Amino acid sequence: MIKKEHLPVLEGLVLEEEYSLTLRQLCRICTVQSEHILELVEEGIIEPRGAGREQYRFHTDSLRRVQVSCRLQRDLGVNLAGVALALDLLDEIEQLRNRIGFKTGD
Repeated sequence: MIKKEHLPVLEGLVLEEEYSLTLRQLCRICTVQSEHILELVEEGIIEPRGAGREQYRFHTDSLRRVQVSCRLQRDLGVNLAGVALALDLLDEIEQLRNRIGFKTGD
């Protein structure tokens, strides 16, 4: 039997749909530099609201897109244009699955 004190502690952050992240928060959560986030913005991979870097606010969907883009770049060596394409295709697959009522994990 596993003792309770030996179980790993899981931490997480639950974000609501309406919640937005600042540039600093997004960088901290994804453990990336702000320059990387700004490159993703330039490529159109994520889209902030706000007039400039200091006012940028990112939708919670940006969090997933940044994390997936980092994995694609790190694990597969995909460039930013390829990351943008892959994310668009993944979004389209998700929309199609939702349309037909496909449930993952069943």
